[in-house]
Amino acid sequence: MQFNGIVLGVPREIMEAELRVAVIPDTVKQFTEAGARVLVESGAGAGAYYADEAYRQAGAHIVPDAPTLYESAQIVLKVKEPQKDPATGTHEADLLPEGSMLICFLHPANPINHDTVRRLAERRITAFTLDSIPRVPRAQHMDALTSMSTVAGYKAVISAAHHLARFVPMIPTASGIVQPARMLVVGTGVAGLQSIATAKRLGAKIRSLDIRAEANEQARSLGAEVLPFELPPGMGTGAGGYAERLPESEYARERETLAPAVAESDVVILTALVPSEKAPILVDQTMVRTMRKGSVIVDISIDQGGNCALTRPGEEYVWNDVLISGLKNIPAHLAIDATRMFAHNAFEYLNHIVADGRVDLDSTDEIIRDSLVTRDGRIVHEGTLKAMDAHGV
Repeated sequence: MQFNGIVLGVPREIMEAELRVAVIPDTVKQFTEAGARVLVESGAGAGAYYADEAYRQAGAHIVPDAPTLYESAQIVLKVKEPQKDPATGTHEADLLPEGSMLICFLHPANPINHDTVRRLAERRITAFTLDSIPRVPRAQHMDALTSMSTVAGYKAVISAAHHLARFVPMIPTASGIVQPARMLVVGTGVAGLQSIATAKRLGAKIRSLDIRAEANEQARSLGAEVLPFELPPGMGTGAGGYAERLPESEYARERETLAPAVAESDVVILTALVPSEKAPILVDQTMVRTMRKGSVIVDISIDQGGNCALTRPGEEYVWNDVLISGLKNIPAHLAIDATRMFAHNAFEYLNHIVADGRVDLDSTDEIIRDSLVTRDGRIVHEGTLKAMDAHGV
């Protein structure tokens, strides 16, 4: 059987407000029927309303705590990158036995995670990051980044509307007509397009910008007014249709284009990412200072460093009367659907990299090659090495 002899461990997520879990009873059953032994930490599914008993009935073994789970698992499957447990002071990366494997959203290019990546390499952990799965047809069913981007794009707009101190749609009242809120969406990949669609349903007036012509056309088809911004031929779109990194001179020009639109917007949704690399800064302090009091910025790209220079990872705070949201786990706010989607993506990924009871580390497979972060005591992830080099690490 495909997973014969594999011991898969699924811990409870310890990131603050992270309610997702990496498996659901349906995928536990798929793993166990294919030969795996699945260990689930007690309470791991509670945030998404999956009880221990449901996992037990699906074939999982419930273990009482994280240390017990980590010491027994060959492969640890998580949602988020390893964290320091505030209750015990122990870092999850130190619980992984040397030579074991880790699969999660590691976001290794983000400087905030560089120490964790180095720690994994030093402990000879083979680590894979789900946010670097290439956008190719055969990877569609395992593309957790796309799934979670769909969730994040929707929830970002709902969150912005919640914080905004005014109506979103046009509202006729006895005191006159309240004009619709103006939303700017920067980056119109999966998350950005979902943001536009959600904002449209709420009745906002929407503008957007992306460096890719095809993405701009998709945004326009959803009703956004696309800000004019052209790049030299052949620049901006990389493999799989993802955005590619631009020279700093082009980012400066993009900020010039965005500046007046940011100043006029009630809400700015930031989603611009470069796969496996640190997110570009597209909104600087000067631009935020021009925004009207009570405006909102939601920076979805924070897991890879953020598009706004003032975004604080994992925080929501007010700066110059503008609320800036850098929540790192937006999909966790829709834990039921986000968990279901993630769990199926994760199963498909493992289904791809495991054959005959062993993990295939074939570097010629682009899915494995692009998502592999550490191996044999070394950091091998190209985007991470580039980000570390840029920060003088």
